[in-house]
Amino acid sequence: MAAAPTTGVDAGDVQTIRRRLRIEHDHPHYKWVALSNTTLGMLMVTINSSIVIISLPDIFRGIDLNPLAAGNVSYLLWMMMGFLLASAVLVVMFGRLGDMVGRVKIYNYGFVIFTVAAVALSFDPFTHGGGAVWLIGWRVFQGIGGAMLMANAAAILTDAFPAEQRGFALGINQVAAVAGSFLGLLLGGLLAQWDWKAVFWVSVPFGILGTVWSYRSLHDNGQRNAGSLDIPGTVTFAVGLTALLTGITYGIQPYGDSTTGWSNPWVLAGVFGGLAVLVLFCWIETKVEQPMFHLSLLKIRAFGLGNLAGLMSSLGRGGLQFMLIIWLQGIWLPLHGFDYESTPLWAGIYLLPLTVGFLVAGPVSGKLSDLYGPRLFATLGMAITAITFVLLVVLPVDFSYWAFALIIALNGLGSGMFASPNTAEVMSAVPASQRGVASGMRGTLLNGGMALSIGVFFSLMIIGLSNTLPGAMNSGLQAQGVPANVAGEISGLPPVGSLFAAFLGVNPIKALLGPTGVLDQPGVQKDTLTGQEFFPHLISGPFHSGLVVVFLGAAIMMLIGAVASWFAGSPKVADEAAELREAAREGI
Repeated sequence: MAAAPTTGVDAGDVQTIRRRLRIEHDHPHYKWVALSNTTLGMLMVTINSSIVIISLPDIFRGIDLNPLAAGNVSYLLWMMMGFLLASAVLVVMFGRLGDMVGRVKIYNYGFVIFTVAAVALSFDPFTHGGGAVWLIGWRVFQGIGGAMLMANAAAILTDAFPAEQRGFALGINQVAAVAGSFLGLLLGGLLAQWDWKAVFWVSVPFGILGTVWSYRSLHDNGQRNAGSLDIPGTVTFAVGLTALLTGITYGIQPYGDSTTGWSNPWVLAGVFGGLAVLVLFCWIETKVEQPMFHLSLLKIRAFGLGNLAGLMSSLGRGGLQFMLIIWLQGIWLPLHGFDYESTPLWAGIYLLPLTVGFLVAGPVSGKLSDLYGPRLFATLGMAITAITFVLLVVLPVDFSYWAFALIIALNGLGSGMFASPNTAEVMSAVPASQRGVASGMRGTLLNGGMALSIGVFFSLMIIGLSNTLPGAMNSGLQAQGVPANVAGEISGLPPVGSLFAAFLGVNPIKALLGPTGVLDQPGVQKDTLTGQEFFPHLISGPFHSGLVVVFLGAAIMMLIGAVASWFAGSPKVADEAAELREAAREGI
């Protein structure tokens, strides 16, 4: 059987098309079943990537863990990081396994693991540190199942849909994936008000449904690439990425007299050691016979630049979520009369325009990119998102809600306009035999970007706070009667404590001043200091200084993504029928 290297027709693509047509003949609605199931899977994974973020105040209260106690910041970070880290580290390996043994098989296993973990998370038998460790461990296990789902969902859809409908299908799937990260904020706020364990219960029925459905309905019609797993590459990739993300995460925490941990030798060893191991991984991938990830794929312009744009989008989206939650839960909502216990619920509700904007733009952009090509829509989406970050900088901390709602709705529109064309562009650029690996690499960049955003944006915020918060804290405490020596000591504490207090919707003043006995001294305005508005007023000015650094950095990332999207995109849409006719002439 002759190959056709001179025609541009890939034999694996042609065989995949023919298998798809046979399945469509026997199961006329199969592609829509595949779209529905993989969309459910992606929605579950991404909802769980963010649902914990906004629920952390209730989770900490539920397991009786003081969020401001020394050492408990690590629990907080790993509750957010564990799921994202496991997904980012393993998604490429599971994409490779999908190429080898069948994408549907690995995808089905992912549903099972994800559901088992959801059940275990729903029955945390411990409190205090033990309860936190239980949650972190099962969140990591759940991230393994999430990696299996993410690594193969886009590849299953790429195999199931013809080229002229692929952008729409991948767009719907990607809309569900990114919208899930926004919906998780709303669901977390709603469910945590009822019971903090409901944050994890919600995945159980959908996980069972998806597991049974995928086992009964999905078929492997993709091109398999027989071979062996690249163990050296898998190990070095996992070690390198884990060390890098761990180092960046612990760089947030103070070390010695420094407000951040970037002078900590262990942090530096994690970051630079992780980068060195990732360089070793790249070298290994050029030497092994069957690499986990074919670096040659990066030479495909649409794949390489499209993934760069996706990484920038993921970084910016992660940073936006964290900063908006701090802004709402720690400052704006308390200033507008909401008690701290209810701020997670209302933060989720007030962020709805962000989700709505994304849900409106995503499917429309995917459909239009099928007709006119992805370049314009992906580039314009990134440009709109960059503009909204600049608008957030000029918005006052105590903003008018309708101005805020309009800006975040535009941000959602820009993100939705970008997501669908970018996904179709990246996945359509690679040969059929490597779609699992390509999907896995893309998932790694998206999850890795979200995880990196924790360290990057919190570090930027702490840098901004460290220049202004000590002075504001010192003068604010003394104005309420706190002795100068006590005010000076408290204002000299690392700003990370105040930042996480705002993130968790907690007023730290009582915790900081209570043990000193100062609150009961004559002349000290105890009711004001421990009231609802003092701390939000105190931190609002310094917080805005940090926001300027964070959001201008995010705007630059979005502009990089816009440029990459323009040079990655192709104005042409694949003609699958023409490929089959050409393949028939060549004898493929």
